[in-house]
Amino acid sequence: MPLKIKTITCHEVYNYGASLQEYALLIYLEELGHQAMTIHYKPDYLSQHFNLWRISSPKWNKNIILRFIYLTIKLPARIKILKRKRSFDKFSEKYIKRTQKLYRTNDDLKNDIPEADAYICGSDQIWNSFFQNGKDPAFYLNFAPDNKLKISYAASFAIDQIAEELKSFVKKSVERIDHISVRETSGVTILNDLGVENVLQVMDPVFLLKKEAWNEFELPMIDENFIFIYDFDSNILVKKMAMKMKEKYNAKIYTVNSNINYADRNFNLEGPETYLSLVKNAKFIVTNSFHAVAFSLIFEKQFVVFNRVEKINTRMRDLLQSISLRNLLLLSEESVTTFNYTIDYTQTNIQLNKLVEKSKHFLNQALEE
Repeated sequence: MPLKIKTITCHEVYNYGASLQEYALLIYLEELGHQAMTIHYKPDYLSQHFNLWRISSPKWNKNIILRFIYLTIKLPARIKILKRKRSFDKFSEKYIKRTQKLYRTNDDLKNDIPEADAYICGSDQIWNSFFQNGKDPAFYLNFAPDNKLKISYAASFAIDQIAEELKSFVKKSVERIDHISVRETSGVTILNDLGVENVLQVMDPVFLLKKEAWNEFELPMIDENFIFIYDFDSNILVKKMAMKMKEKYNAKIYTVNSNINYADRNFNLEGPETYLSLVKNAKFIVTNSFHAVAFSLIFEKQFVVFNRVEKINTRMRDLLQSISLRNLLLLSEESVTTFNYTIDYTQTNIQLNKLVEKSKHFLNQALEE
């Protein structure tokens, strides 16, 4: 029987992976015959990305003169980057079905509950308590009525352990959910240690769609010879690997990170469609982004992975380990120098497909309840 489903995730946060996983879950639910829509939930802590007048440092907020100096310096770059916002907003308007009403807090949701037969929280880092969203009751479906079906799909803690003072909150919140799945095996361990049982590890929503579905986008054509760099941290090891692969492939370096100053072209103002095209057409990919890894696997690309500075590396480590590619996670300069590995996708896809089918089975069975 078709269900009316509402999903909640990190919505309109102007991140490639966040936007594409949100899209993928909605499309897969529609493929199952359901009516799926994301809740237009934008709490203040996730809504400051393009605030032209934001003063991020207290020392510049002491008086009007300092604020004027700060904004005079910052405004030109902030105005320029509004093109990125427009690119993502255009993608959302075209591809993401959302509730008409905008919600700002969990209380807003409880006072006017979005109508649905079932509620799904996930995917992305909704339970990452390193950030505020992991402490927000809304991302644990706190607002959903007791008598309605509640599912977490591929919810991610993204860290190995949560703070002691949050354990009671997380345990109580997750136990209200009828069917619980997380994106990493480390998430299963976190919940099991809290006494929460019947937790399954599943794949990120982007894997629920076949490669052909991602090819249906009107992707901008990028037919030059290039390697793709997606590096949040200006990691010196990423740069060394990029230079090594640039020489190997006699290629240019392309990126979507504004902090990468050695790239030949930077697409940081473009939207998710350009990002997909860059992954799909790259000769090689060097990254510390989970979703760059995910789409490298989907498009069967050769790639390597590095850790992030922030403690959110479990998601990449667990994914690679689950498909026997842990050796693609490079941790030292020596590993960069000696790296010489080619992924055999014949074998990798066998493991990947088994995990995807298990993930689909979980979601299908949960919705049939």
